[in-house]
Amino acid sequence: MKRDSRLSGVLHVLLHMAEQREPVTSEVLAKAMDTHAVVIRRIMAGLRERGYVRSEKGHGGGWTLACDLSAVTLRDIYDALGGPALLAMGNRTEAPGCLVEQAVNAALDQAFHDAEALLLARLGEVTLAMLSADFHDRLVARGGAHRLEKIHAS
Repeated sequence: MKRDSRLSGVLHVLLHMAEQREPVTSEVLAKAMDTHAVVIRRIMAGLRERGYVRSEKGHGGGWTLACDLSAVTLRDIYDALGGPALLAMGNRTEAPGCLVEQAVNAALDQAFHDAEALLLARLGEVTLAMLSADFHDRLVARGGAHRLEKIHAS
């Protein structure tokens, strides 16, 4: 089963955007996420509806952050993406006739529910500002500068 990496990808581009003084085009963000600009525009439209980003059209246009990084959690971004499935595992059948499988499903359903609740709670504890601070610590340790176009050049 293919993993849904949208949350990771969106967090990646949001942190890059936080480092930019000018709007970033969908094409540049698409390179960073290794996807097509249309996918970026679709994802960013959902974030724009929540007030996390804004877009400017025309020459010099693109996407910019419209939020305070310390006020937005990973859970907020996850929710803005539509709450994609967190776990790749699931029950073999959802309405089994077999009593053994019913017992298995009951145990797994509780475990899946508990795991999802724990993961969502953790996502709610981490802000974009915390990710940005971690990035800056790593950047200082490396002694480098941040240039989105150069980092993700083909």
